[in-house]
Amino acid sequence: MIHITRREHFNAAHKLHNANWSEEKNNEIFGKCSNPNWHGHNYLLYVTVKGNVNSDTGYSVNLKDLSLIIRKHITDKLDHKNLNLDVDFMKGIMPSTENVAIAIWKELLPHVNNLDCKLHCVKLFETENNYVEYFGE
Repeated sequence: MIHITRREHFNAAHKLHNANWSEEKNNEIFGKCSNPNWHGHNYLLYVTVKGNVNSDTGYSVNLKDLSLIIRKHITDKLDHKNLNLDVDFMKGIMPSTENVAIAIWKELLPHVNNLDCKLHCVKLFETENNYVEYFGE
């Protein structure tokens, strides 16, 4: 069994805001992330899959195929979008880095698992100092 990772990137805007809270509480909890005019990040996405090495190709997965899946189902939908408003699979979900990583996992899972590998981890960097890793439920 081997693990292999593909890195992709996207830029997106979002706002962390709980409509059930006052503006004061939103600002206290979310700070600048609750900016009424949104704010953005240059996200780095690392998708790790695991599988056995095919003796004919030397690959566990063709990284071109994995990259196409990530682009079609994730980055094309997220890049230069507002995560609160524009992304179908984020509707009604607080777009924290944690929730975005979980949503990306759910979107990728059926497509990646159709390859000769299994989805192992989604790692999403929101900033150079903050990232989350999600390994499924």
